[in-house]
Amino acid sequence: MEADQFTVRFWGTRGSYPVPGAHTLRYGGNTTCVEVQIGRHTLIIDAGTGIINLGYDLLRRSRENGGTPISATILLTHMHHDHTQGFPFFPPAFQGTSTLHILGPRTFDEELEDSLNHAVLPPSHPVSLTEMPSFKVVRSLHETEMVTIDHERGSLQIHNIYHSHIPYSPETVRVMIHRSHAHPRNGVYVYRIEWHGKSIVFASDTEGYAETDRRLVKFAKDTNLLIHDCQYTQEDYIAGRQGWGHSTPEMACSVARLANARQLVLVHHEPRYSDDEIAQLECHAQSLFSNTVAAYEGLEIVL
Repeated sequence: MEADQFTVRFWGTRGSYPVPGAHTLRYGGNTTCVEVQIGRHTLIIDAGTGIINLGYDLLRRSRENGGTPISATILLTHMHHDHTQGFPFFPPAFQGTSTLHILGPRTFDEELEDSLNHAVLPPSHPVSLTEMPSFKVVRSLHETEMVTIDHERGSLQIHNIYHSHIPYSPETVRVMIHRSHAHPRNGVYVYRIEWHGKSIVFASDTEGYAETDRRLVKFAKDTNLLIHDCQYTQEDYIAGRQGWGHSTPEMACSVARLANARQLVLVHHEPRYSDDEIAQLECHAQSLFSNTVAAYEGLEIVL
């Protein structure tokens, strides 16, 4: 792994539920999971079923690197099932040498660890969170906090953006949080990850407002890569899916254009849409914002 490389990989691109089958071969059928590799640091956004294949790939890399223990930071946008359902089957969680920092929002008055434990608690799953052998640090994040990772030492810290002294070295990996209220019922976290003057913004499970979500536009300003929800066509959205917390190509492209994003990737594909239908949606989005691609499993972007 190149020490100065900032790479984004897509392991799960669907929303709502997994859809294996002949009609989803091009874009994939696994639910949301994106890997962000910064040098030797692995950040994972969401733990849909795509995280399972990512986990096996992390084990492969570990073996090829002489058995180096796996260390990863998992950023959860929210606790809906399609964004957590792969975690109980994430292979590094069952390796005693693995270290996992798991960060995300509180759900109403419930801390992240309690919410995550529901996904693996018997009888739903035979192994509870505490029984998984890996070393896990699970912590709720507040939208007024920022996560930093020291590139040399790998140490992770959480800062209050109003009161903490936050390191601003280009070598420091920084994760900022924007809370969108446009997803039932407790909203969703949008993450911005910065390193070496480059950035990505991950904005899944969000819905556009009249004249565009200006708070999100400000948060995503000048990003190299905007990864934005695009579950519905405009026709399906108008026909009965307003208020469901998901976007259309028009909404995603408006944010990308106003934020001056360099590239837009559409994610959280509607599970009922075939590969051909997503390709048509992608083509329409490209007519609105030319540097657009619909995410597919295996897509890799190097910033």
